Amino acid sequence: MFGINDPNDSQVVTIPEELPVLPLRNMVALPFTTLPIAVGVPRSVRLVQEAMQSNRLLALVTSHDPDIDEPTSEQVHDVGSVALIQRIVRGENNTLQLVVNVLERVKVQEWTSGDPYLRARVTVARDIEDDETPEAIALRRTLLQVSREVVELMPNLPDEVGDFLEQVEENRLLVYMIGANARMELEQRQQLLELDDVNAKMRLLIDVLTQEREVLAIGQRISQETQQKVGKEQREFILRRQMDAIRKELGEVDDEAAEAEAYREKIEKAGLPTEAFEQANRELKRLERLSAQSAEYGVIKTYLDWMVELPWNTFSEDNLDIDNARRVLDEDHYDLKTVKDRILEFLAVRKLAAERAIPAAPAAPSEPGENGGAGENADPAAERPTEVENEARGAILLFVGPPGVGKTSLAKSIARALGREFTRMSLGGMRDEAEIRGHRRTYIGAMPGRIIQAIKRAKTRNPVFVLDEIDKIGQDWRGDPASALLEVLDPQQNNAFRDHYMDVDFDLSDVIFITTANQIDTIPGPLLDRMEVIQLDGYTEYEKVKIAQEHLLARQLKANSLRPDEIGFNEEALRKIIREYTREAGVRNLEREIGSVLRKAAVHIAAGDATHIDVTPDLVREYLGKPRFKFEAGLRTEVPGVATGMAWTPVGGDVLFVEATRSRGRSNLTITGQLGK
Repeated sequence: MFGINDPNDSQVVTIPEELPVLPLRNMVALPFTTLPIAVGVPRSVRLVQEAMQSNRLLALVTSHDPDIDEPTSEQVHDVGSVALIQRIVRGENNTLQLVVNVLERVKVQEWTSGDPYLRARVTVARDIEDDETPEAIALRRTLLQVSREVVELMPNLPDEVGDFLEQVEENRLLVYMIGANARMELEQRQQLLELDDVNAKMRLLIDVLTQEREVLAIGQRISQETQQKVGKEQREFILRRQMDAIRKELGEVDDEAAEAEAYREKIEKAGLPTEAFEQANRELKRLERLSAQSAEYGVIKTYLDWMVELPWNTFSEDNLDIDNARRVLDEDHYDLKTVKDRILEFLAVRKLAAERAIPAAPAAPSEPGENGGAGENADPAAERPTEVENEARGAILLFVGPPGVGKTSLAKSIARALGREFTRMSLGGMRDEAEIRGHRRTYIGAMPGRIIQAIKRAKTRNPVFVLDEIDKIGQDWRGDPASALLEVLDPQQNNAFRDHYMDVDFDLSDVIFITTANQIDTIPGPLLDRMEVIQLDGYTEYEKVKIAQEHLLARQLKANSLRPDEIGFNEEALRKIIREYTREAGVRNLEREIGSVLRKAAVHIAAGDATHIDVTPDLVREYLGKPRFKFEAGLRTEVPGVATGMAWTPVGGDVLFVEATRSRGRSNLTITGQLGK
């Protein structure tokens, strides 16, 4: 049995050796304080009810984990406080509201029961104190001084609080009074309770209050510095700046700082060349000085995203196997021997250049600069290719031919043969130079040009890049895109292509550029001079039949969900479609008409009318209707008085039949113009 004084009524309270234990969540009961406690757990409600029927005494200990409703003896601290229940109010749902007087510190010696609630043998643990020693006097004075400074920095507390604290004579009472009202973490408050020496408790409080004083002083300084700028529009901004400054002083990293650090790591890993690395770091420093609410903040973020996502040093490894390239080209295209031979020559030169390249002289070691001279960020231009490599990389191919002869698909086959990524950009109708070079960042909504955008989509620095319809580029007051392409398609210049948005050099010399056109007359001379023209002629009737049998039929069968054993397409049927339903240099319309025949056949197969259909010339007439064109080759022999001629157009040629007819005249001759002279 222990006897202690109740500070509220000056009576001696006898504490038994065994007490019921009430776990507390998110709070610590310090001696000489009055606490309100809400009790809702059934086990704790029963504990309070039985305590009220006896001596109204219970032990208060703090749980290690506040999320556990009914902690065990291993889940609570062994040092707590004994409290006397002063008042109890019943609430809704069988909850209780207690008001208790915390009397003294106790330590658990032995846990005696865990059901229906915790009980334990406890001993009163009085604090060790000696108020008269020089150390105790010095600590008391320091604690009072720091407490008064904290009170002065808190405008919601009157200055009389400091005078009241100085009137408290007993050091342990002063410690618990300040500890109960100071801003402390739960672990710090539990540590204050568990310390046995009052001097150690005062040291802990001095550390806590000193940190709180510094935080309050910083907040007051920030408030004074920004008070003159406070306005209706700036209020939210200033509050955020105050929080940022407080986090910075406490060593905490906010979201904006974490975002900047993430960009710094991306820049280090992106392998940027020297100029781009320095430019990215300059923009990052600007980003760190801006608030997230600033309009410029988003602009810089977008720019940095482009910088770190471009494939500065990402390459596809070339497959320079000539036999594999020949096989791929033959699989994808019929005939076109001259074109295929030129492509194989192109690949052969690249293969020899790679095998016989003279190694570049080793670069001098770089001085450690802003990027630390790391090889990861070294300028790729430092690895200078040999002259042979430059010649191999320098070819810009231009495929010229009528529509539908396979210009774009040839470029795809080259990419597949080489094992490179394929990307494409259509130039038809382009009139704005910014489409090629991008917009400067001074404009709202500025973006890089379509060249850089396509490189980013390809995710590699050496794709096969097709510029379609280069003969259809426009020109107006917004600029001349054809002139902007002069740098892109010049092997001597495109190793330092500068987009207006990126404003740093990007090496395009490893890109295989392939352009397509229907005619070369509309291509500007300087641009045409930079490209090697490869002419693709229109297909003959024989070639169209072979292309249909080897490529088009299989593709249309798959597109219309038909199996090869369900359709038979004889050669005469194909010739009828070619002669009487199409008139073109390529095979696009031929494929459409074949698809139309197969769809009509699919109707009969799907309806169950047939399991196999043989497409004959008569069936073609039934499915496709009246012929659109007349096969006139027989007129040369069947009709007298017919002469043949030839006509050329950008989409193919045709045979003309000129018929001479005789009519009765008026026996006179009229001469016009200068023929009389």
